[in-house]
Amino acid sequence: QFPWLERTMQAAAVAYMLYLAWKIANAAPPSDAPSKARPLTFLQAAAFQWVNPKAWAMATSAISIYAPDRSLAAVLLVCAVFLFASCFSTTGWTAIGVQVKRFLATSARLRAFNWTMAALLIGSLYPILQMNG
Repeated sequence: QFPWLERTMQAAAVAYMLYLAWKIANAAPPSDAPSKARPLTFLQAAAFQWVNPKAWAMATSAISIYAPDRSLAAVLLVCAVFLFASCFSTTGWTAIGVQVKRFLATSARLRAFNWTMAALLIGSLYPILQMNG
């Protein structure tokens, strides 16, 4: 009903994504100085999931699709499958992250990686730009 609003929102989204791409491409390497920030504890990270919109979207979708009758057994089965899968997924992403950190230890590799990620982010805008073209 408001095509001008859609175009305005798309333009704002494209501008923001270009800004993020610029920030990624020009990101400084992390310093070796010890950080004052401290990671979340296990309980803090678990509590954070209660306000995580992606977790809510995933949970409600999974229960709606895989436990449509909402019986306790079906809900517990979905929870068990997701818990089992997340253990492997988290372990895999952690292992990959450790290897990527080792690979990106040189500033030249990190710079090339950042520019590649920025270019891919810009490339992801293609569908939005095609809709208006």
